Amino acid sequence: MQQAITVTGYHAHVYFDENSKTRASWLREAVQQRFDVSVGRWRDQAYGPHPCGAYQLAFGAAQFGELVPWLMLNRGELDILVHPLSGDDVEDHSDFAMWLGQPLDLDIAYLRERGQRRDGGGSWGNEKTAGEDPAVLI
Repeated sequence: MQQAITVTGYHAHVYFDENSKTRASWLREAVQQRFDVSVGRWRDQAYGPHPCGAYQLAFGAAQFGELVPWLMLNRGELDILVHPLSGDDVEDHSDFAMWLGQPLDLDIAYLRERGQRRDGGGSWGNEKTAGEDPAVLI
């Protein structure tokens, strides 16, 4: 019998470009004022599996019901990936992912190479990310 998958929290990746950077900044500030979330670094360029500038919001399962609908209504033109933290980065960013706005093409090969898997496989870190918290990178 297959064991149920558990979720330990969520990430929301807020994507932006030069044209939407102001809205992304407003959203970041508004989220920090309203919700108890961990906000990741502002990244102006593609990183890890993410194809463009973004920042990450990390939050617990108890906040999902308030935060995600708020993001739906206040994201403007921003595209946002919401995914669970189930212990498998490939599945979390693909099969289990939810998009607010238009889905972007993530570099799933990056996650297959460097991500975490529920079976204990995968590896964290490389020359670009060594020493950083992997949860903030993915």
